[in-house]
Amino acid sequence: MDKLIISPAPHVHSGDSVSKNMRGVLIALIPAYLVGLYFFGLGALIVSLVSVLSCVLFEYLIQRYILKGEKTINDGSAVLTGLLLAFNLPSNIPVWMVIIGAMVAIGIAKMSFGGLGNNPLNPALVGRVFLLISFPVAMTSWPSPIPLNPNYLDAVTSATPLALMKFGHLPNIMDLFIGNTGGSLGEVSAIALLIGFVYLLLKRIITWHIPISILLTVFVFTGILHFASPETYFATPVYHLLSGGLLLGAIFMATDYATSPMTTRGMLVYGVGIGIITVVIRVFGAYPEGVSFAILIMNAFTPLINTYIKPKRFGEARK
Repeated sequence: MDKLIISPAPHVHSGDSVSKNMRGVLIALIPAYLVGLYFFGLGALIVSLVSVLSCVLFEYLIQRYILKGEKTINDGSAVLTGLLLAFNLPSNIPVWMVIIGAMVAIGIAKMSFGGLGNNPLNPALVGRVFLLISFPVAMTSWPSPIPLNPNYLDAVTSATPLALMKFGHLPNIMDLFIGNTGGSLGEVSAIALLIGFVYLLLKRIITWHIPISILLTVFVFTGILHFASPETYFATPVYHLLSGGLLLGAIFMATDYATSPMTTRGMLVYGVGIGIITVVIRVFGAYPEGVSFAILIMNAFTPLINTYIKPKRFGEARK
């Protein structure tokens, strides 16, 4: 009798391939990357190049000398992990910290579990959170947006919109749309990230379920808080949607094939969980931002969601 062939995620259908989908996501990131280059200049270029090259190098070395298996650097996943890691970093962070983040993302979060499809947590976010916990000052010193800034390590720093909101100051909505704010180099421009979102939907690389459930949950939750006590929770839902890494996380990080649920119902539960945890950390926690932690927490729940939220087998009796 023939044996069934079981392979790990990501499972790609309809003639697509992993490398093709990775290229599609990279294309969708181009608008946000161009905005980051414009507002943060040389620092954004250095951080992104170092991050991508480090991730590719670490994956190659681990695959060749430790796992000794088929080389995987050509599938684009290491490049995507490196770019997403860079998108979650300040553009004035030292190079050696970027290399450490790349080593953690690839070596610990991805390759130690067997490589692409076997990792339970998003590698780029694991690298980002590791750096945040290990080097909190460097990871929270955000450079001011200065068009085509030629400075790197000595860039002038400023507060992020979420930090300003913690102290009762609301940023300009138009600045949030175009990216003229402090923050990680890939998260600042809402309009650029939304353009990437539309591209991913049109190419059917992702579905709407996870991003929309996250954004809608944040909108509803923060709307209830604002309506109940506008003096205490003065930031409207729109500010929460456009600020920080919410759009970047919802569109590009939470939708990672290997770490998100397989079914549409599971995706909705997963997205609602990320939205609730994000708001709890933002509003009641010590950190002004909670998207990274929320996604990693729900990554850990993905196997449980897949187990209990799945379609019934053909012919299975209803209970």
